[in-house]
Amino acid sequence: MFVGVDVGTGGTRAVVVDRTGRVVASEAAEHQGIRSERIGWAEQDPEDWWQAAQRAISGALRAAADASSGKVEAIGLTGQMHGCVMLDAGGKVLRPALIWCDQRTQPQCDWLNETIGFERMIELTCNPALPNFTLTKLLWVKEHQPEIFAKIAHVLCPKDYVRFRLTGEYAMDMQEASGTLLLDVAHRRWSVEVAEVAGIPMNWLPRLFEGPEICARISQAGSEATGLPVGLPVAAGAGDQGAGAVGMGILAPGSVSATIGTSGVVFAATDAPTMDRLGRLHTFCHAAPGRWHVMGVTNGAGLSLRYFRDTFTPLNSYDELAALAGEVPPGSDGLLWAPYLFGERTPHLDAEARAAFVGITASHTRAHFIRAVMEGVAYSLKDTFTLFSELGIPVTSIRLGGGGARGPLWRQIQADVYGQAVERLEAEEGGAFGAALLAGTGIGAWESVEAACDATVRAAEVIEPRHAVSMDKGYRAYRRMYPALREIGRDSWQTSR
Repeated sequence: MFVGVDVGTGGTRAVVVDRTGRVVASEAAEHQGIRSERIGWAEQDPEDWWQAAQRAISGALRAAADASSGKVEAIGLTGQMHGCVMLDAGGKVLRPALIWCDQRTQPQCDWLNETIGFERMIELTCNPALPNFTLTKLLWVKEHQPEIFAKIAHVLCPKDYVRFRLTGEYAMDMQEASGTLLLDVAHRRWSVEVAEVAGIPMNWLPRLFEGPEICARISQAGSEATGLPVGLPVAAGAGDQGAGAVGMGILAPGSVSATIGTSGVVFAATDAPTMDRLGRLHTFCHAAPGRWHVMGVTNGAGLSLRYFRDTFTPLNSYDELAALAGEVPPGSDGLLWAPYLFGERTPHLDAEARAAFVGITASHTRAHFIRAVMEGVAYSLKDTFTLFSELGIPVTSIRLGGGGARGPLWRQIQADVYGQAVERLEAEEGGAFGAALLAGTGIGAWESVEAACDATVRAAEVIEPRHAVSMDKGYRAYRRMYPALREIGRDSWQTSR
């Protein structure tokens, strides 16, 4: 059996998977949440991730021991991408981590574009400088907290910090590194040119590994904290989207996943690095060696529904919210939601974008608002499919992941908005499941990542679109919101800072 650990934004999940792809056990532990002291700021405490990982891993191991006589043979890790964990020479965390949705670093992005150049940055890293990426966070600390910057000896991403606590090793996989803005994605190596221009010493950056590679082993301290055996092989794994794609079998061109977690991602596998010269899509190394992928990202996907629930209806469960939304017709009777709670990445590259409900009338109920949020998130993901069509990226099948795959209403909304049949998979553990498959591949349980997916990934349901015409009308109206909101925001939101 193989363990997969997903260090997410809202919590950490551990799963135990056997060689048939059966999820033997699963355990989750919540995080304390996102600290946002100012508009656009987002931080988390790495110690919180480690505490949650201990609870999730130990709980999953206990449950697996009760359910199976199998032996755990390896572990793989995944998690939220782009977060910047800064450690001193002794491995001590220097400050709370700036995580993926932090938007404070637009000035650092502007500096990179002026110093390196927008087009040159894409040539070097396959991606534009965005506030979400790790490098821009380092540059913010360099400018605003130089006393902390001077003490940095190691830079990791969230799941790699948990690996450090488990093993004592500093390591990162190619797919995760692609989201740092410090990787030469086309050649799968750190970019010396970008690091030198930015003033980032190369010895701060961890060793790089392909997703299935064994990069470390569980230490005595890691074993005592979690119950994992000392010396257990640890695969490099991948960021949440790369591991999630493995767990969904998204490896060949034409295969696409649409995942709604805290953020939302539309992910397409490619055989070569495919760059969008305008930088609207990300081009990363895949978790599978020798493959790449393109993806579009919505910052506030599942976050939109969580924000609405926590702010306006905290006593309701998500199932109760979905039941209410199901009473409302497709299109929410004209009510629209723009999900720009933390700016937006695809397709707007706008850290200043702001969320909004548009079209409110006295006839709209709480149920309308809930459904509008769900539809607005799907519309935002549809923007990526629109770019795929523009760039000639094939879409032959769509598989759903994350919270957007678990509820029948959100599954149907996505099929209707995308205008294409979508698939729900038997195993809905997402990135953690994919991390477990990478771990198994790393120790030879399967000869390749592709073989692992062929042996374990199976579709459970196909959902056909039923309201594609009305959703297409809603999408056309949705597309008109961002330009109007941008025009309003350039004056009002800037002056409120």
